[in-house]
Amino acid sequence: MANLTGGQALVKSLERERVNTVFGLPGVQLDWAFDALYEARDSIHVIHTRHEQATAYMADGYARTTGRIGICLVVPGPGLLNAAAGLATAYACSSPVLCLTGQINSDLIGVGRGVLHEIPEQLRLAGSFSKWAARATRPAEIPGLVREAFRQLRSGRPRPVTLEIPPDVLQATADVTLFDPVDHTPPEIDHEALERAAKALGQATHPLIFVGGGVIASNAGEELRRLAEMLEAPVLASNNGRGALSDRHYLAQCSVAMPDLVADSDVVLAVGTRFVQATSPLWPAGQDRTYVQIDVDPSEIGRNLRPNVRIVGDAKAALAGLLDRVPRHNQTRPSRRDELVALKRKSLADLESIQPQASLAHAIREELPDDGIFVSESTQVGYWSHVAFPVYQPRTFLTSGYQGTLGYGFATALGAQVGNPDKPVVSINGDGGFMYNVQELSTMVRHRIKVVAIVFDDGAYGNVRRIQRQQFAGRTIASDLVNPDFPKLADSFGIRGIRAEGPDQLRLAVREALRANEPALIAVPVGEMPSPWSQLRGRQAATPSTVRA
Repeated sequence: MANLTGGQALVKSLERERVNTVFGLPGVQLDWAFDALYEARDSIHVIHTRHEQATAYMADGYARTTGRIGICLVVPGPGLLNAAAGLATAYACSSPVLCLTGQINSDLIGVGRGVLHEIPEQLRLAGSFSKWAARATRPAEIPGLVREAFRQLRSGRPRPVTLEIPPDVLQATADVTLFDPVDHTPPEIDHEALERAAKALGQATHPLIFVGGGVIASNAGEELRRLAEMLEAPVLASNNGRGALSDRHYLAQCSVAMPDLVADSDVVLAVGTRFVQATSPLWPAGQDRTYVQIDVDPSEIGRNLRPNVRIVGDAKAALAGLLDRVPRHNQTRPSRRDELVALKRKSLADLESIQPQASLAHAIREELPDDGIFVSESTQVGYWSHVAFPVYQPRTFLTSGYQGTLGYGFATALGAQVGNPDKPVVSINGDGGFMYNVQELSTMVRHRIKVVAIVFDDGAYGNVRRIQRQQFAGRTIASDLVNPDFPKLADSFGIRGIRAEGPDQLRLAVREALRANEPALIAVPVGEMPSPWSQLRGRQAATPSTVRA
């Protein structure tokens, strides 16, 4: 037991959880927390941003690319509301982010006097984008709540959690007991269900595997590869699951091939995914197809399609269990290599016709090493990349998931780079989305974060403008933009600014920026790009009318 302020109790509890990075923005309600972080500056690095939105995005990028917990620290009211877009994105992508937020003084909560940063029912609001949310009312409660927050983050389905601490609690002094982290024990898996799944998969003629981010979160890529090879089963992946199986593997298939693969399948194994695609008529329920669903979150099983076999459990443990059991039931199948290589080649050939998106994306991929991290965005090259950008390793391809958060990409990439200082990180952006967090160029410089940010500049919310022209007799409204000279803007911050016109110049610019190993901004002037949506028919995601850039 030690005599500590609430702020010290918080920071020392974070140290016990082996936290070494916090993304935050100070304010009066957090003064005692930041003073405690100053005391701990040799063990915890504080990355301060220019907007609270960036704290949450950076924590998300850090978490998803490292597998560690990302921490953001924001003032209450407008600070938490600013961070909400990033926390909602982390929620959509099942990312383990801890949001630490201030409050008004304890005796004024719920009174409604209109004190600084007060909003009604802040904790209830946080529950909209948090798996768990709680408030500390005394310094002595803080270590236990921090331990519970980390237990929530490390157990079950990872999603953001929120801990709210009023300023008087951060300032108050009390005898505090610190706790060691809680060991996480994965849930016991139903062995009977595993056996039924193994029998169905082993006896299948054309099994198919569909994976999501749960496979990556549980580090189950090796188990996935071995099971897919054992079954000769092609593997489809959601955006969050890309990289679970390298795209160099012949069993890793592009989602455009989904209609052909589903029509041919008799048993479908879905692992660590919401299986949103199951709402599509491509996935008809019936006696001629068996569905097996594995998810650590029991509430997700059966949400979008009623499976024949339900397995609640960690993806790695469940796939390992299937590897043990399937050989007892497995039939001999001929290799599908030639068939699946031809199918992948055909699918990708269709996507190559989407220009210039395909050529611009290839220019980046050719310069980015296998372990380089690519952060996509709601932009024309991004939509193509969600389906066809080759991904070779887990935790190297990020999207905003079903949230479709315009403007998330640049700040998220900064967090990914902080967590992976030895890997190159490339962020692609439309001009519309980039300006959402353009102020974080300052953060990039201040903390020497060497992201290569690419901005495709068409002077518009391009998707909206094209839709308006095509569907509303050429009438456009509120879709045009006025942009800065992006290379000059970069130069004004002391960042390398490059202009690249076309794929060849972009390839050289990316090569130059990666070799320089320093922050860079590459502006790529583009015109209106053709709609990709008819060719991206296998993808079940946001429709063109719901995205802007």
